[in-house]
Amino acid sequence: MRYVISGAAGFIGSHLCDRIIGEGHQVVALDNLITGHQQNIQHLLGNPNFEYIEFDVCQPLKIASLDKFPVHRVFHLASLASPVDYLKHPIETLESGSTGTRNMLELARKHNARFLLTSTSECYGDPLQHPQSETYWGNVNPVGLRSCYDESKRYAEALTMAYHRTYDTKTNIARIFNTYGPRMALNDGRVVPAFVDQALRGAKLTVFGDGSQTRSFCYVSDMVEGLLRLSESDEAYPVNLGNPVEMTIMQFADTIRAHFGGHLEIEQKPLPSDDPKVRRPDIRKAKRILNWEPLVPLDEGLKITIKYFQQLTAKSNATSSPPMEQSHIVPEPVEVPSAS
Repeated sequence: MRYVISGAAGFIGSHLCDRIIGEGHQVVALDNLITGHQQNIQHLLGNPNFEYIEFDVCQPLKIASLDKFPVHRVFHLASLASPVDYLKHPIETLESGSTGTRNMLELARKHNARFLLTSTSECYGDPLQHPQSETYWGNVNPVGLRSCYDESKRYAEALTMAYHRTYDTKTNIARIFNTYGPRMALNDGRVVPAFVDQALRGAKLTVFGDGSQTRSFCYVSDMVEGLLRLSESDEAYPVNLGNPVEMTIMQFADTIRAHFGGHLEIEQKPLPSDDPKVRRPDIRKAKRILNWEPLVPLDEGLKITIKYFQQLTAKSNATSSPPMEQSHIVPEPVEVPSAS
C-alpha cells in the first residue's frame, strides 16, 4: 500500500514511517519542519519505498508525485503538539487543525483512500469525568492560552466526521494520550523530556503545583501499533489510545530520580493556566474493537528513552552545541523494547 503521512518528520510520525516501511509499504512523507526534524527520517531517505517532501499541508496539495500513483492511506499527524510550540505558534497550530485537515481529507477523498486523524486527549480539557471515555464531551476553555491546540483538534474531529457523513469518506480518529520515547525534543515542554533533560544536567526537577495532577505514559511503539490497527478498522468515531496506568507528577518525578540514583532535588512552581488536573484514558473501546492495549512497561520504555537522550546530549556536547539542540539526533531506527 501507499501511505501519505503529514508530520512525518515529527516524533510519532517518524516512528510510524519506520514501521510502515519495515512492513514493505510505500510512504510519501510530508513535513514543513516547523517542529519536525529531517534527522528523524534521515535513515529512510535512501529507501526506494520512501519519499520525503518538505511541504506545508496548510497550502494546496499541488504535488505531482501524489497524482502519479494511487494512495491507499492518508494519515494527518501534522500539528504543533507541545506547549512550547503551540504557545509560540498559535496561528499555525489552528491552521494545521483546520486548513491542513481539510487538505488532507480532500487528498483522501480524491483517491478514495482511508483517512486517519491523530487527535488528542486535550479534547477533554480539564476533565470533570475520570477516567476519560470517548463519550465524554470535555471541559475546555475555548479562549484560554491552550485553546489554539485544544480547539484545533476538536474542529479537526468535527471536520473529519463531516467528510465521513457527507462524502462517505472512510475515516478514523485517534485521541492520543501522553506518549513518550526517542526522538522527542528535550525542550518541548512535556514532562518526560523536561525531567530527563533536567536530570541529565543535574538540575532540580520542576514540578508545577503540588504535583498531585496525574498523567499516564504510553511508549511510542505501542502507540504506533494502536494507530495502525485503528487505520484498518471501520470505526469512524474517536478511539482513545494511551496507557491507563495513572500516576501523579510527583510519583513520576520520583521514578525519574530512581533512574538517576535518587539524588535529584525537586523544585515546585505555580501551576500553568488550564493545566489538566487528571489525565487517564478509558481504553475499553480500543480493547474491544482493536484488541489493543499498551504492552511496554514504563521502566523499560524509560530506560531506552533516557539512553537515547544521553547519546543525544553526548553528541551535542562533542560538537559544542547546546544540549537540547535537536540537529544531532542519531539518524537510525531506535530500539523497540520487548512487550513484557
